[in-house]
Amino acid sequence: MAEVAVEPFGTLEGRTIQLTRLRTSSGFSLEVIDYGATVRSLVVRAGDIQRDIVLGLDDLDAYLKNTVFLGGIVGRFANRVGNSSFELDGRTYKLFPSDPPHHLHGGKRGWDKVVWSSEAHATDTEATVVLRYRSADQEEGYPGNVSAEVIYGLTEAGEFTVTMRATTDRKTYVSMAQHNYYNLKGPGAGSTLDHEITLFADEYTPPSASGVPDGRIASVALGPLDFRQRRVHGSRLSELGGEKPGYDHNFVVRGAPSELRKVAEVREPASGLTMLLEANQPGVQFYSGQFLDGSLRGKGGVLGPHSGLCLETQAFPNAVNVPAWAGQALLEPGQTYEHRMVHRFFVS
Repeated sequence: MAEVAVEPFGTLEGRTIQLTRLRTSSGFSLEVIDYGATVRSLVVRAGDIQRDIVLGLDDLDAYLKNTVFLGGIVGRFANRVGNSSFELDGRTYKLFPSDPPHHLHGGKRGWDKVVWSSEAHATDTEATVVLRYRSADQEEGYPGNVSAEVIYGLTEAGEFTVTMRATTDRKTYVSMAQHNYYNLKGPGAGSTLDHEITLFADEYTPPSASGVPDGRIASVALGPLDFRQRRVHGSRLSELGGEKPGYDHNFVVRGAPSELRKVAEVREPASGLTMLLEANQPGVQFYSGQFLDGSLRGKGGVLGPHSGLCLETQAFPNAVNVPAWAGQALLEPGQTYEHRMVHRFFVS
């Protein structure tokens, strides 16, 4: 039977921050802290392999200083909002420019920087932790009181599941994302540039001159963004340019956006450990972790460039400012936003 345990992880503003640990008899375990609904550890088992595959920090103080969204839930709107503003029903809403001049991952104090309530459950087949947060009207500039919920689960069948839900009392935009940094060799075991990546995407949303997508969709064919066939993560970084070459692009996931379908597959070549990600969102941000600069020390040591990679399923960046995309994130009273992710692990 699956098991749950809860212990204190620190204190913030007089409130105890809890760490919830989920375990299955199949050898999986998950650690989640209330601060930011943050995944601190994910130990998976496949064949003879059992290892922690996400980057995490040692204590609450380190998480409070973290500026790279390590393992948290980002929202109310994940990724970037161009020029930190949008219009809705004839009114302009101004947001905090956390990535000047743009708004990034919910602003100055997004959902990865707030304290969520939590409760854990275990059954014969699954262990789960449910986290909840109420985002007040005008928080970070967004309209509407939003009730958000995240459910992390470990199944005895060997799946790591994430379900994100939200409701509102006023028309608003919501796009939540889970921001784990993955390294299938384990934290501190080197970079992920040798990982083999497959993205089930034929297109991406290129950024405009200002750095955010503007409605265009382009083919990935034959260029450095073409991961339709399994390819080594770092094999074409030099073609991307920039001072710190790496991926930080939104890909258009193949298939119907509302259906759970394949998004990405990541394989660590030395062991063959493989993670398959499925989700029901229109896009996925593949981020190489090139801006990890060594200023954070995690479970396995210093977090340097490319020590973890992110696969953030989401609505398209800047969708709130592109009429053709805005419906991906629009939430009205009486509706429920639901974002589902399933991670499966095997040796290949």
